[in-house]
Amino acid sequence: MSTCFKVNLFQASTIFIKYENRIFNSRIKSKFVLFLQNTMLNILQIESLCKYIGELVLFEGVGFQLNNGDKAALVGVNGAGKTTLLKMVMGIESAGAGTIKVSNNIRMAYLDQEPDFQGDLTVVEALFRSENSSMRTIQEYEEAVASHNPAKIEQAISNMDRMKLWDYENRIKQILTQLDITNFSQKTQELSGGQKKRLALANTLLNEPDFLILDEPTNHLDLSVIEWLENYLQRSSVTLLMVTHDRFFLDRICNVVLEFDQKKLYRYEGNYTRYVEKREIRIYNERLEVEKAQNLMRKEEDWMSRMPKARSTKAKYRIDNFYKLKEKSSQKRDDKTIRINVQESRMGSKILVAKELSFRWGDKYFLKDFSYTFSRFEKIGLIGSNGSGKSTFLEILARNLQPEHGIIETGETIKFGYYRQSGMKFDENMRVLDAVTEIAEIITVADGTSITASQFLNYFLFPPTRQHDYIYKLSGGEKRRLYLCSVLMQNPNFLILDEPTNDLDITTLQILEDYLLSFNGCVLIVSHDRFFLDTIADHLFIFEGNGIIKDFPGNYSDYSKWKKDQEKIKPVIASGIKKEMPNKNNKKQKFTFNEKRELEQLEKEIEVLEKEKTDVEHMLNSGSIDSAFLIEKSNRLGEIIRELEIKSDRWLDLSEKFG
Repeated sequence: MSTCFKVNLFQASTIFIKYENRIFNSRIKSKFVLFLQNTMLNILQIESLCKYIGELVLFEGVGFQLNNGDKAALVGVNGAGKTTLLKMVMGIESAGAGTIKVSNNIRMAYLDQEPDFQGDLTVVEALFRSENSSMRTIQEYEEAVASHNPAKIEQAISNMDRMKLWDYENRIKQILTQLDITNFSQKTQELSGGQKKRLALANTLLNEPDFLILDEPTNHLDLSVIEWLENYLQRSSVTLLMVTHDRFFLDRICNVVLEFDQKKLYRYEGNYTRYVEKREIRIYNERLEVEKAQNLMRKEEDWMSRMPKARSTKAKYRIDNFYKLKEKSSQKRDDKTIRINVQESRMGSKILVAKELSFRWGDKYFLKDFSYTFSRFEKIGLIGSNGSGKSTFLEILARNLQPEHGIIETGETIKFGYYRQSGMKFDENMRVLDAVTEIAEIITVADGTSITASQFLNYFLFPPTRQHDYIYKLSGGEKRRLYLCSVLMQNPNFLILDEPTNDLDITTLQILEDYLLSFNGCVLIVSHDRFFLDTIADHLFIFEGNGIIKDFPGNYSDYSKWKKDQEKIKPVIASGIKKEMPNKNNKKQKFTFNEKRELEQLEKEIEVLEKEKTDVEHMLNSGSIDSAFLIEKSNRLGEIIRELEIKSDRWLDLSEKFG
């Protein structure tokens, strides 16, 4: 029987019921049943799960299941218990109550949010020392050879053949290269946080698990690696449970969304876009039910006040319903959200001017002859591969690093707010409120009024009870939120945000987006969150490596489309336009007079457009043109790209037809 199509649980059951009586051959019937069992295989079953940390209730009564091939994401506010649930499934943390059942005989792999590698090992050695079924099989083969036992050697060779492990080292190096790790002899102790995350991801994927659990897999990955991982997971049949706040990633990978809300878990079928729609409907219906219960409650309260003392059985039943109704009608949604409401420092006409900046470590340039005049209201996204110099660039602009050449002129009124990728080094044994009051006890908000540090923390979803908790009790996302609070409370007018989207929940990201859109100062953002960049950035600085930075007029989606257009155009230009292209039938057809003229004209027009495109890009990268001219030339660049695409496609059509 062919298994080249996919069916869900309901469809598989329907197929079997419909055709069971028609399958007379017992061998075929047993194969059909086995096929359905594999299709319907329940990978994970969770029932009545609870988790308590002291007096804090993380969640209770949680239950859901994942079937073979499901790709599920856990979403919810920071501190809701998402990472804790993943660790409970892996057996790293214990459950307060409830059951977790994982299907027998399946391979599991787990990517920790903050992976660490012990020992003085190289990159390749770390992977060969990892605990997975492939490595165990290789070790068994080596032990069998060392024992000189023919039976063991024969079995070990059979296992190596079955798992195709003879070229395992090549597979390791191939996937490391895909994840942008090319120095295989580098010590793991020398790796950055991002490199360790990619090395851990390589180890997870090499295990080729049936059930894959990922905690924030896109953090610290550059955009090209995120897109590679997206494609890998889309093609894979692995069952997936992950925590991520990357909305593009959620939309393209997941078919199930599990949301922690008010200490309960809700399941939604579909991707992130469908989840947002269905969540709104659920909350609306819940509010209608509470309103209906409140209206009915008023009538029941009146009945209770007039009810005679001698209570019948019927009255007792109604009394029991009254208390159930009272509980229902008193339900309230705690829909508090962060309200970023800080005052910006006054900004003068001069912001920041960079003139011919250069910087290098050893022989490697991170910045070369960069010039730019920053303007008010500008929101610039910085993208490029890891190690291309984005964080170095920010440190130079903030005057924390001296450029080798060039000048930085900063306006007298400029007040930087710098959110670093490495985060803030809080004293873990301090209370949340004490950490903030060390920075400022009184904060001025947008309307000019002053509030206390405690009141300001309330804006950032730290209620008084949480403010007196020690910082070590906070989740990773809550610590990030506290750091964001500490940056914004200083009333900056020039924001430098280096990976602000790492570890922040979706709700916090949306509120931060709203704040930045209305921010009147200047913003520089390094982020690998494509949705965030699309929402905020007016234009992009593209770090191409070797110190080269190009200014692109548009958001990330615009840039991604432009790159794909360039990939189409480049072969045409590289061929000198006149390269002959073979006809499908290997028979040359003759041009009509008009078609020949059109082809010749297209060649001239493409050449002119390419030259104009180069000139416009040079102007935009110079940093010396005013804002009005910048907008005009940015718009023109978009028109040129569109014209080039149309004319190149037409040229290709004619060439293929008459080549």
